[in-house]
Amino acid sequence: MSAKALYAGNPDQWPIYRKTLAAAFSRAGITVALCNQVSDPTDVDYIIYAPNADLSDFTPFTKLKAVLSLWAGVESFQDNATLTAPLARMVDQGLSVGMAEWVLGHTMRYHLGMDTHLFGQDGIWRNGIAPPLARDRTVGILGLGELGQVAGQYLNTAGFNVCGWSRRQKTIEGIDCYSDEAGLKTVLNQSEILILLLPLTRDTENILNAARLAQLPKGAFLINPGRGPLIDDDALLAALATGQIAHATLDVFRLEPLPINHAYWAHPNVTVTPHIASETRAETASDTIALNIKNGETGAPFAYLVDRERGY
Repeated sequence: MSAKALYAGNPDQWPIYRKTLAAAFSRAGITVALCNQVSDPTDVDYIIYAPNADLSDFTPFTKLKAVLSLWAGVESFQDNATLTAPLARMVDQGLSVGMAEWVLGHTMRYHLGMDTHLFGQDGIWRNGIAPPLARDRTVGILGLGELGQVAGQYLNTAGFNVCGWSRRQKTIEGIDCYSDEAGLKTVLNQSEILILLLPLTRDTENILNAARLAQLPKGAFLINPGRGPLIDDDALLAALATGQIAHATLDVFRLEPLPINHAYWAHPNVTVTPHIASETRAETASDTIALNIKNGETGAPFAYLVDRERGY
């Protein structure tokens, strides 16, 4: 079994991926000729891809068996008309765990009311405000894909009541799962802390608009490490102004880097983090790539194929 794969990701990461992919191919028992440049595109079987590489025209790769994304989200390139080969998104255990840890940390910040004391070093003795137990707090997750499921299980293990919404009905241990419009309202109505982990599609853009923000409990907290356009920014700013939303932690935005004059930067009830919630980890991601090349070479179905109509 032998295949040729082109690494077309961040060039700064090539020295890392060259090692981790070689090790993963060895563990998978496959022989892959790996390179980061090719003289003959027709000789390439697989492209290991991230859109921060200098490749946008897939037309010359006439024998391409699959494009294997290094990113979990594919909305920025899945509609590329030249990309006609099967496209697989990245499902990476390291990415999922990193996201779950980030989500848990920011959830605990809100749950414990840590800001009161972190920003209250002014000599005032603020006692008598102990938080409830986690079992008395409901955390909602919009998006129950790989990232949402792992994050929800971490939150459940910490003791929170966890509910979640997805387009299709799911059954996940430790998470009360809902779907459809009525299910979305149910999740929003009870989520004292809401986490957004949906993919960005035509159906999910601005899913958190003024009407849906109003369905949350008064003074709810919002955490968005998913995609910036999931939120109607003007609606969120209005909800923050009225106290409908007490505070928001935002890791992703419509335009990145977030412009220096954006209202979020100076807002007292917004925490901006620079798209750092989690990232693909080369060592674990390489095993996902190796799995799919092995599948392609043995005739097995590719894992994590993107449904171009759904956008994920």
